[in-house]
Amino acid sequence: MKNICFYFQIHQPFRLKRYRFFNIGTDHYYYDDFLNEEKISYVVNNSYLPANQTILEMIRSSNKKFRCAFSISGTALEQIEQYAPELIDSFRELAATGCVEFLAEPYAHSLASLYDEKEFEVQVKMHSDRIADLFGKKPTAFRNSELIYSDEIGAKVAQMGYKTMLVEGARHVLGWRSPNYVYGHSYNNKLKLLVRNYKMSDDISFRFSNRSWSDFPLTAEKYTDWIAAMPAEEQVLNIWMGYEAIGVFQNRETGIFDFMKALPYQAISKGLKFVTPSEATEKNKPIDKLNVNTPIGWSGEEKDLSVWMGNNLQQEALQKLYSVSERVRLCTDKPLLWDWVNLQATDNFRYMSHKDAWGTNYESPYEAFINYMNVLADFLQRVNSQFPESIENEELNELLKIINNQELKIEQLKEELKKKEESEKTASKK
Repeated sequence: MKNICFYFQIHQPFRLKRYRFFNIGTDHYYYDDFLNEEKISYVVNNSYLPANQTILEMIRSSNKKFRCAFSISGTALEQIEQYAPELIDSFRELAATGCVEFLAEPYAHSLASLYDEKEFEVQVKMHSDRIADLFGKKPTAFRNSELIYSDEIGAKVAQMGYKTMLVEGARHVLGWRSPNYVYGHSYNNKLKLLVRNYKMSDDISFRFSNRSWSDFPLTAEKYTDWIAAMPAEEQVLNIWMGYEAIGVFQNRETGIFDFMKALPYQAISKGLKFVTPSEATEKNKPIDKLNVNTPIGWSGEEKDLSVWMGNNLQQEALQKLYSVSERVRLCTDKPLLWDWVNLQATDNFRYMSHKDAWGTNYESPYEAFINYMNVLADFLQRVNSQFPESIENEELNELLKIINNQELKIEQLKEELKKKEESEKTASKK
């Protein structure tokens, strides 16, 4: 039986306000609250809430046979809780069905996996803990920001305990192979990889309402016929997209909500089954290993990272940002730590792209760069006021070692306390 794996990405950055050179050193608040609220309200009302209601209806009408997954960045969760808390309740209702899986990702939807392994680990834990707090279960499957993946990143993800990771179906990685199978990490047998079928995903996300498309109009019957006609041995079709595809990229007038509602009936009637990412890898063994020496992502034809780090502006901004990683981790200033996370969002660097600055509010990549660097200059001054550049690396490393040892000791004591409490409970029952 063929399996269909739907996954939806939700990410919203904290958008920066216009920050001038003369603000540096005097204004430490960097965000455009009006724009952030406006953006969140728009996507919640036009996409996220009605799409959640549609998916709940799909689950119920299919007698819980429809299943899917979500990855919601930490910065999106914070803004949703602030501006649209009813959406959190809606996601909790979906979680209660047992048919929805929530994935882990870097909290800020950042590029930390490429620049700072420790920061990557910190953000993934932050995000996993937040998902558990909100929806009652810690994630076991992982998707990196922008589906960024390499063998090295995959090994780190496996080391953090994740068993499933989502990756992009880049042609130069797959070669002649189909994306519709479970694959394995190149050298770590603990990590299984699911590969996005970008053609079938983009048929919904971008081509659904395109009247010049040869397959317009796309109906649920036609779409599921395509899936049913695929080779019988193919294990899982991964249809992954930004959640805004339902209601924003494809607005209500296109018929996208009716299309989604009809999918479960059409799929089930053809013997197709819906699975979550973790279910897909539990039920299927890898047919081969993927070797990915150079990082890939899900943007553009090349599936490379040039949208976020392909020009000199982006590279300079990223280098300056991550040059203070170790100093920031020594800080206890909560506002500074919060800014540190928000400034890492991939959007800040995409706005500097000459290729694809989707979602930008700037007139040019250079304007985006100048605004970001002004904010970063103020941020760096704040970091240096606490841990000046004059501190030698050896001294910094010694401080970090002390802090890490303290954290390790605290975790050990917590574990010992937990064991003692369990032992006392067992003894009292006897």
